Amino acid sequence: MNGHTNKAPSGIQPAPRALLFGYGNPGRGDDALGPLVIEHIGAQHFPHVSCLTDMQLLIEHTDDLAGFDQAIFVDADMSCDEPFEWSAVTATRDDSYTSHALTPAALLFVYQQVYQQPGPACFLLRVRGYRFALGDGLSQPASHNLQAAVAHLQTWLSAPVAPSLTDTQHA
Repeated sequence: MNGHTNKAPSGIQPAPRALLFGYGNPGRGDDALGPLVIEHIGAQHFPHVSCLTDMQLLIEHTDDLAGFDQAIFVDADMSCDEPFEWSAVTATRDDSYTSHALTPAALLFVYQQVYQQPGPACFLLRVRGYRFALGDGLSQPASHNLQAAVAHLQTWLSAPVAPSLTDTQHA
């Protein structure tokens, strides 16, 4: 997955190689938002984008960040603004550092410890969810937020140069 090079004609800056990582439990209603966003974007076959999903972030995912210029983590959140919130991720040794599931900040921190270099520029897209019970389907409001998050990522990934964070914090 990380062995591809991004070549462009001479004098043209190649698009940044981006990893989109959606996580959440598809069996828990709106918790499926992260993987669903990745499914929608992956179907569009952006040439400079690799997609990955899992139930949660694990220390093993440190290796998945290698070779990318950007990593965008996508997760459902019941406390963020509608339809989503977008923020930069800073490497931080937080309480999840020693647990089974990590936050994006802790995963980036582990990456820097393992590789002894800064990781890719990381962002977190938190998509507003409402129902998270086992066996729930995707709620109607979450479906609307899913479409808004996908549109946001399409714009971000289509830009010749990534937009500034302050231009894209909320929908």
